[in-house]
Amino acid sequence: MQIKEIKNKILFKNGKIFDSVLDKIYEADILVNKDKIEEIGDINPEKQYEVVNLKGKIVSQGFIDIHVHFRDPGFEDAETITSGSKAALAGGFTQVCCMPNTKPAIDNEAEVRAVYRKSRELPVDVYPIAAITKGRKGEELTEMNELANAGAVAFSDDGSPVEDSVIFRNALEYAKITGKVIINHAEDLEIKGTGYMHEGIVSAQLGIEGIPGLSEELMINRDIRTAEYVDAKIHIPHVSTAESVDLIRKAKKRGVKITCEVTPHHFSLTDEYMRNFNANGKVAPPLRSEKDRVALIEGLKDGTIDVIATDHAPHLSDTKETSLDLASFGLIGLESCFGLAMTKLVHEGHLSLMDLIKKLTINPAKILGLPLSSIKVGEKANFTIVDPDEWWIFNKKNIYSKSENTPFLGQEFNGKVKAVLNKSHYMTV
Repeated sequence: MQIKEIKNKILFKNGKIFDSVLDKIYEADILVNKDKIEEIGDINPEKQYEVVNLKGKIVSQGFIDIHVHFRDPGFEDAETITSGSKAALAGGFTQVCCMPNTKPAIDNEAEVRAVYRKSRELPVDVYPIAAITKGRKGEELTEMNELANAGAVAFSDDGSPVEDSVIFRNALEYAKITGKVIINHAEDLEIKGTGYMHEGIVSAQLGIEGIPGLSEELMINRDIRTAEYVDAKIHIPHVSTAESVDLIRKAKKRGVKITCEVTPHHFSLTDEYMRNFNANGKVAPPLRSEKDRVALIEGLKDGTIDVIATDHAPHLSDTKETSLDLASFGLIGLESCFGLAMTKLVHEGHLSLMDLIKKLTINPAKILGLPLSSIKVGEKANFTIVDPDEWWIFNKKNIYSKSENTPFLGQEFNGKVKAVLNKSHYMTV
């Protein structure tokens, strides 16, 4: 990866622009002056311009990931805001939202502001999602209004659900006041039990205790009904089962203010991966059945699922290179996201390239109220450049996270991030 500050003008020639805000596709040159778009059209280069030929490349607004874990503070050996931002850039992301399951949790104004302070000079915009409850213990609500004023873009205890239904209802009521959305980790812990992969035919054959899809579906049903009752916004993270997709689809039809996301690993892999006992496939929620995987893709196609988010969850090798029962839940996902989405969704005919870009740009921006403008003169130069047809093999040299816990090493992808512009910086992979 090469990152340089844009001190003069750069002319990007012959690119095809996919503007998700205007829902428009067209070919044009783009002249960038430091952090602003100065001109768009058929531009003749001048001697002082650096010229980048984008023939065969696509330009879109910078990708947004509304669900990452940067482990900072408290678990910096696995990831920091700085290393996580490098992983984000490699994946084409210019804006990311980090979850609050840190130590201490992001549950007060000081911790919210610390995220902005640590990321101020980085070429990625990093936004904190604050905890719903103090210490993420599920017992007492945080000071949501103060957290929102400090810059929290949403509220979540991700990694842990808010199990107490009264506290959850109150959280929705207070979140309405702030204008922010609640993102509740969708697991009923009693039903989940001590399992560590999907409960189904594969877990039975392997003799491994499973996690039933019911654990997710019960929590999503409670959250939907509660949000509907109080007329509040809710976002469902990492949807993984066919029944969950159906619940959300029906809720949307009733007018519930609900949005949801899916991860690349859930629409790409199934519990069959666990036959090799590789803990890099141990995630929460677990990899589900082929029926569930197909339903997730259908949800993406019909618009039930609004967003693709990575749930980037780095772990040290000694917490993954162990037996399944002892291994940590989670995998890294930023660097492989676009390649997986292109390979499994676009090139297999499930989504158009514009549909994919919308699920990585305008849709997440709308849900969390993040800045995103059309690609036009005078706007901030914040965009991602991709080659939609380049074949490449994902290996360790493509990983910029401090961790390497991924089941996708060695896989061939069709579609690659080539460059990112943001905050007066130009990065090429």
